[in-house]
Formats: sequence, structure tokens, C-alpha cells
Amino acid sequence: MNATATPRPLAGVRALRTTLRTLHLLAFGALYGGHMYGVEPSRLLWALLATLLTGGAFMALEMYRTPLWFAQIRGIATIIKIGLVITVGLYWSLRLWLLTAAVIIGSVTSHMPGRYRYYSLLHGTPLGEQERG
Repeated sequence: MNATATPRPLAGVRALRTTLRTLHLLAFGALYGGHMYGVEPSRLLWALLATLLTGGAFMALEMYRTPLWFAQIRGIATIIKIGLVITVGLYWSLRLWLLTAAVIIGSVTSHMPGRYRYYSLLHGTPLGEQERG
């Protein structure tokens, strides 16, 4: 992996990232709200699929642009959130707690200073902090 973590150039990446993030938040909001208000699980399938597709697309974009993403706090937080959402299927009675934990991790990670968000556990220093968009 490139220790400089310079993102690969990609035309329109800021608009694409913003669009994917927005669609992901809308889908997850519907999924979370459905669980909170006891909507029948079969009626939430579309929200789950939309959450997985938009999150997967956003993650693929980040991995393509900066393969070091996996070693950064932001990537590790994403893997943890995926684990929490998968765990919902195993511990259904805890689904609101698990989904709430995923929201909290996502919010904190997205809004923490870049020196933490881009911190690479592999290199022991922030890498790619200059990345914006």
C-alpha cells in the first residue's frame, strides 16, 4: 500500500460521494425508523437492500480511491458497522441497540477531526488527511 494515501483521481468524485452518502442515509433512516416503529420485517426489505447497495457502492469507491482506507479509522469503523447490521439477524431482540450503535459510530467517525478519521493503524500516523469531498 502506498503510505502517502494519495487518492486516485476520479472525475466528479465529490458529487458522487455526496450522492451515495445521501442515498445511504435516506435508506438507513427508513430501515431504522421501520424497526423503531415495529414495521413488519418483510416491508423493510427494500430499505435493507438500499442500505446495503448504497453503502457497498460508497465503500467500493473509497477502496478504489484509497486502498489504505481499510487501515484507517474510517474504514475500520465501516467494517464494525457492517458487523453490527449483520448481527441484527442473529440477535433480533437487540436490533434497535445494534442499529443505534451503528448510527453512533457512523456519526462520530464522520465528524471527528481528520487526524483521527484518517489515522492508519498500519502506519501509526494519519494518512490522506488532506483528502476532501
